[in-house]
Amino acid sequence: MTISASPSRAALLKACSAAGFDGTAAEPVRLAENEIWRIPRRGSGRGLIVRIARPGQWPASVREVRVARWLEDNDVPAVRAWPVEQPVMAEGHPTTFWVELPPHEPGTVRDVVQLLRQLHPLPIPDFHLGPLDPFVRIEERIDAAEYLTADDSDWLRQRLKELKEGWARRPQGLPECVVHGDAWVGNVPRTAEGPVLMDFERASIGPPEWDLVSTALKVTTTGAVSSEEYAEFCELYGTDVTRWKGYDLLAGARALRMTTYAAQHAATRPEWRSEAQFRVDCLRDRVHTRPWNWKGIM
Repeated sequence: MTISASPSRAALLKACSAAGFDGTAAEPVRLAENEIWRIPRRGSGRGLIVRIARPGQWPASVREVRVARWLEDNDVPAVRAWPVEQPVMAEGHPTTFWVELPPHEPGTVRDVVQLLRQLHPLPIPDFHLGPLDPFVRIEERIDAAEYLTADDSDWLRQRLKELKEGWARRPQGLPECVVHGDAWVGNVPRTAEGPVLMDFERASIGPPEWDLVSTALKVTTTGAVSSEEYAEFCELYGTDVTRWKGYDLLAGARALRMTTYAAQHAATRPEWRSEAQFRVDCLRDRVHTRPWNWKGIM
C-alpha cells in the first residue's frame, strides 16, 4: 500500500453519501495524485473502490466511466464501474466508484499486448473521447518542480516546445483508434481469469503507436522490459514501433512525461529528487549508458 498524500476523508464521505454509500469504514489503498479508497461490502468477497480525482479533472472522470462501460459492452476485460450515477463532485474533487478486483498480481508485457490487440480494433464509440494529447500537464509539472536549476527547467520547456512542434507534423502510421493512453504493466493487473485493463484517465482517439511506445521505451529507460520480452511483444502485436519513423518523437514525449512526473512529485518528496534529477540528466545526454535503469517512485 502506498500512502503519499494526506487523506481527503471529508471529500470521501461526502461523495459516498451523494452516491448512496456509507464511507465511514473506508480504508486508504493509495493516496497519490488520485486517492484510492476501499469500502468493504458485507456478504460479498469484493469491496467498493472509490477513486477521488484532483480538482479540475471532471472531464477525465466522466471519460473513465464511459470508457469502462463501453469496454464492458464490447467484452474487453477491464475494471467495471459500479452501476450508479457517476461521477459525483465532492469538495471540488470528481469521484468515481468501481467494483473491486478479485485477488490479482501485476500483469506482464504479454498481458499488455493481449489487451491492446482487443482494444485497438474496436470501432470508435458514439460518445466524445477527444484527440490524444501526449503533453497534457507536462508544463504544469515543470512549473511545480521549483527545486530544479533554471538551466534544467529552461531545457525541459524547450524540449516540450520541440516535441509539440514535431507532434503537429508527425508522420502517418497505423490508422487512428481508441488508445488507452497509458498502457503499461502497472495498468494491467492479472486475476485468476486473466489480465484486465484499468485507469482510463487518458483514453482518447489517436495513433495506436502511442500505446506501443510505453513498452518499447522501457527497454532503454527503466530496463524493466528485456529484449526478449519486447521481441515477443512485437510478434504478438504484429509490428515493431521502434522501426516506425515517428518512434523517436513519441518516445521523446513519453520519456519527458516520465521525467516531469518524477520531478513534480519530488518537489514535495525530497527523497525522490535524486531520481528525478537523474532522469533529467539522462534526457540531457549527461548519462551515456543504456538502459538507464530509472527507478519507480510513488
